[in-house]
Amino acid sequence: MKDLPALIRERLTQNLWGVLGNQGYILGIDLGSYGLRAALVDLQHHTYQNAALESIDHEDPETTVRRVIDLARDLMAQEGVTVERLVRVGVGFSGPVDLRHGTVRLAPRRPGWENYPLQERFEQAFDAVTLIDNDANLIALGEATFGVGKGCQHLFYFHLSSGVGGGAVLNGRLYHGAHSMAGEIGHAVVAHGWDGDGRPETLEELVSIGGLIRRAAAAGLAADRLEDIFSDHPIARKVVQHTVDLMATRIAQVIALLDPEMVVLGGIVVRIGGDRFVEAIATRVNDFIAPQFARPVPVVASILGPDSVAIGAVAMALDSLSD
Repeated sequence: MKDLPALIRERLTQNLWGVLGNQGYILGIDLGSYGLRAALVDLQHHTYQNAALESIDHEDPETTVRRVIDLARDLMAQEGVTVERLVRVGVGFSGPVDLRHGTVRLAPRRPGWENYPLQERFEQAFDAVTLIDNDANLIALGEATFGVGKGCQHLFYFHLSSGVGGGAVLNGRLYHGAHSMAGEIGHAVVAHGWDGDGRPETLEELVSIGGLIRRAAAAGLAADRLEDIFSDHPIARKVVQHTVDLMATRIAQVIALLDPEMVVLGGIVVRIGGDRFVEAIATRVNDFIAPQFARPVPVVASILGPDSVAIGAVAMALDSLSD
């Protein structure tokens, strides 16, 4: 992870967002499965502050939202910021959201969240214009705005964690598609019958944390942690190589379809796999592209770290100032 305050300060000094982009504060919120985070950005003085709490398994949505709102209010109080000085609030959620209605659309791994009025709840709490999106989309935008893809107009992001998702930045803006479901690449069927039963399996079922551990177990390796998957055990190496091939194939298809300037990989799987995993995928990509159409598209790791969703929420809020 890079020096986030420096990355954000450097970008904000360029003031790409017009007159509204140099006054007041923006609050970025991450309602993640692995933690709750708040980021506060001063548009005038280009400062960045953050705070975090652990998430609690099986916590009801209202309690979780109340805790992250309190976290954000405490952060604002520490910096002497009142709600009147907030110009935007951006909120990221670890699952598909309904942009039209401002609600959570689906939450397969987070019971009770479906149809939760996310946008309305934060607008009531902070009396500020609030925007919402899913975590992968926001990381994509955050990396294109402040991170490894800073300045890229066309970027695709793959998120490998307990689930698998993606986000596309096209012409400098997040691309949502006709039904606000663009980027949900983890739900495409990519193989049939890893376990020998011929059942169609999605990318998420194969390369998410659970998918990797399941595939290792099916091959005879009792893996309890991701670190076991990225060990030197022969079965682990086989699982990782198959994962490299699966990811390289998907990336090649994205490159053929969208022609991005950069592909970014992130999430816990990528963090544990490390540079060796990312480099293996990057090296393999051109094997799945016809030689005459191959082009130098960097495949790199995300650099924004644990705050990536909250930072992406800030980037989304900034973009709305220039609309």
